Amino acid sequence: MRRVVVTAIGAITPIGVGAKANWESLTKGHSGIAPITLFDASAYSSRIAGEVKGYKAEDHFHVKEIRRMDRFIQFCLIAGKEAYEASGLDMAKEIPERIGANVGVGLGGLGEIQANHKELLERGPRRISPFFIPMVISNLAAGQLSMKYGLKGPNLCVTTACSSSAHSIGESYKIIQRGDADVMFAGGAESTVCELGVGGFCSMRALSERNDDPTRASRPFDKDRDGFVMGEGSAVLILEELERAKKRGATILAEVVGYGLNADAYHLTQPAPEGEGAARCMNLSLKDAKLTAEQVDYVNAHGTSTPIGDIQETLAIKTVFGDYSKKVAVSSTKSMTGHLLGAAGAVEAMYCVQAIQNQVVPPTINLENPSPECDLNYIPHEAQPRKIEVTLSNSFGFGGTNASLVFKKFNG
Repeated sequence: MRRVVVTAIGAITPIGVGAKANWESLTKGHSGIAPITLFDASAYSSRIAGEVKGYKAEDHFHVKEIRRMDRFIQFCLIAGKEAYEASGLDMAKEIPERIGANVGVGLGGLGEIQANHKELLERGPRRISPFFIPMVISNLAAGQLSMKYGLKGPNLCVTTACSSSAHSIGESYKIIQRGDADVMFAGGAESTVCELGVGGFCSMRALSERNDDPTRASRPFDKDRDGFVMGEGSAVLILEELERAKKRGATILAEVVGYGLNADAYHLTQPAPEGEGAARCMNLSLKDAKLTAEQVDYVNAHGTSTPIGDIQETLAIKTVFGDYSKKVAVSSTKSMTGHLLGAAGAVEAMYCVQAIQNQVVPPTINLENPSPECDLNYIPHEAQPRKIEVTLSNSFGFGGTNASLVFKKFNG
């Protein structure tokens, strides 16, 4: 099987625009959670979110482009542009049929669906935008990337709730591994901080209501956690077949070596008891990587800050890692970014690559009073320099869909 490496990354998230800005904020423990500004949230039980700060579409796109793209697609193109420019690829010299895009999206253009529904009710069907459908369809993030750069290879969108972009990266890895493409733009995008999105999760009682203290609201593994905080943004990783990357002199950031996916087959929203499905998923990824649990140096946990989910993931890690579970570094970067839903897996995969590059484990902030059931080494408060050869990233979604990705330091 062909080896697959990461040759570039790009991102726009609540803690920064650009991969470098993200890493700096992450390792400094800066939270991106604040009161919602995208709409009047005064009537909602949760009034906080991880919004992309100071974002103005007109700073990045022509007005004609804005009319054709929902916010999640805009974020994807911004992250994709950074990754493309960092990769050293020149599409004028490439074989476009060998390069593709796979961008995971959880809910798609929810804000535009809401806005156009309002137009329909108030002004009639003729007022619906002619671009409404291509603005909101989830696969148009990958579609717009392909049109922007002329990518004529595989073009996909995985929609598996909060596992979406982890699955997109994993499936892209497999596409290259089996020879169906040589390069893939792989990642995720999401922007659902709107009345309908926040209202839906509020109705489920899934969101934190720590409205008066937003920067401390996302607190994975803490006894006082009360739900997750919604986030938005995008991350794109460029995956490439190793020998091709070496031949063109690309910078190799890390190697993708393992991917696991499965289902809990248990509940609409809750994980399987004892984290059984999550444990199997991690084991599948390690089997694919041909590594043992003891070879993993850092686990980027799904860790959403929900009362049940954090406990079940902890139990799953204990099942997989055994006695070593007390030694392996584990952290939840959602403590800073919030939960980017369909984009979360891609953002966290990027952080795993950056952890390998910088030999630093990002922290779990707000872990002030650890839950008794959550007793692993969660790297509280401050980033830790540490030797990192192998990282594992977890993403678990509603419906019991699971994904685990394994990255390894490239050693030739």
